[in-house]
Amino acid sequence: MSEDTKKSPSEQILSTRRKFLAGSVVGAASALAAPAVHAQTGPIKWRLQTYSGAPLGAHVIKPQIDAFNAAANGEMEIELYYADQLVPTSELFRALQNGTLDAVQSDEATMASPVDISVFGGYFPFATRYSLDVPAMFNYYGLNEIWKEAYDEVDNVTWLSAGAWDPLHIFTKEPIRSLADMKGKRVFGVPTAGKFLSQYGLIPVTVPWDDVEVALQTGELDGVAWCGFTEAYEVGWADICNYALTNSVTGAWFGSYFANSASWEKVPAHLQELFKITIDQSHYYRATWYWGGEARLRVEGEKMELTSIPPQEWATVVADAEKFWDEIATQGDRPKRVVDAFKKYASVMQKAGYPYR
Repeated sequence: MSEDTKKSPSEQILSTRRKFLAGSVVGAASALAAPAVHAQTGPIKWRLQTYSGAPLGAHVIKPQIDAFNAAANGEMEIELYYADQLVPTSELFRALQNGTLDAVQSDEATMASPVDISVFGGYFPFATRYSLDVPAMFNYYGLNEIWKEAYDEVDNVTWLSAGAWDPLHIFTKEPIRSLADMKGKRVFGVPTAGKFLSQYGLIPVTVPWDDVEVALQTGELDGVAWCGFTEAYEVGWADICNYALTNSVTGAWFGSYFANSASWEKVPAHLQELFKITIDQSHYYRATWYWGGEARLRVEGEKMELTSIPPQEWATVVADAEKFWDEIATQGDRPKRVVDAFKKYASVMQKAGYPYR
């Protein structure tokens, strides 16, 4: 006979309760001693592709990514890819949207962004005079709100920030000294500016970024309408092109950072803030690199002869740009609001006078 069966019914109940409580304490202790399970077992990994090739990317994005990776303290790591390394530049938006890429640095026009403001990405004719015009219009003339509104309508893509790049000049193997000299010249360039300049006979040609140098050497291209002096020298195009047209079609390129929305939402708030801070760092780096480089290379650069189109003839191009703006404004409410912001900003700058205009 067991000890429990010798006990009275009340003693047996008490004994059972003691065993149950003892077991509960052991179970609770075991549960407390079990190791915690974390959803994130290692650093967050991102893949970011830029529109730019490696020589240019060393300035327009690599310093930012290096800074972010160092400051993230092992919690997150961004792998940087240059133009066409993972996907063709024309497919950047789709790759971002489907999660092949976690982030992208590009302009809307180059990456074929399916929003009604994509025409303003890159070089929009005469929208800017200086690089500071870009953040001024985004921060104080409503462009931040318009860009966010447009991308909020797109599934799984988050627009983060826009900044300024270099002015747009035309670099060619044969000189341009009049509008007539543009006729028939095949140039690599940003879509919107290329479309605008095509009315003067320039022929926009699209090739992979890394193939531009060879295309210039073989004669497939007669020049580039893609950048300013700083990039032309940095990436080697100034070694092939003989002439630089000093008339700039616009003062600064509009470029942006984008994230895959699902990837962005998985990033803790403090790392999101760190990424945005380093984006601002990138905007600052580019603004000073381009601003100083443009002036120095126009004065001290010896690889290309400077040419210009006479002011009276160039004034017709400026007038044509006004018509181009009005045509774009008819495409919808948002494009009209952007053009209205451009006009208001230009009016304020003109009235302000020196040093703004």
